[in-house]
Amino acid sequence: MADCRFRRKSLSDTWPEFDEAKTVESSVEIAVQINGKTKGTLSIGKDDAKEDVIAKAKEAIADKLTGNIVKEIYVPGRIVNIVMR
Repeated sequence: MADCRFRRKSLSDTWPEFDEAKTVESSVEIAVQINGKTKGTLSIGKDDAKEDVIAKAKEAIADKLTGNIVKEIYVPGRIVNIVMR
């Protein structure tokens, strides 16, 4: 008897609706490198500006920045690489 009631209820239920907005993340964790070697990670907003991300990366690894900065490379949402001499 309970088996029949379960079948009726489960057949009338509907699948939940997919909402893509709930699956999109607003922040990303990226690697911070010096001369191609990973020195740390950084959590940033997905739409942060390049200058802001590079400034946050420099703050995160400030104790490891000892030489002259030649170039700053930022691949959006993936990596910051600081080339030093």
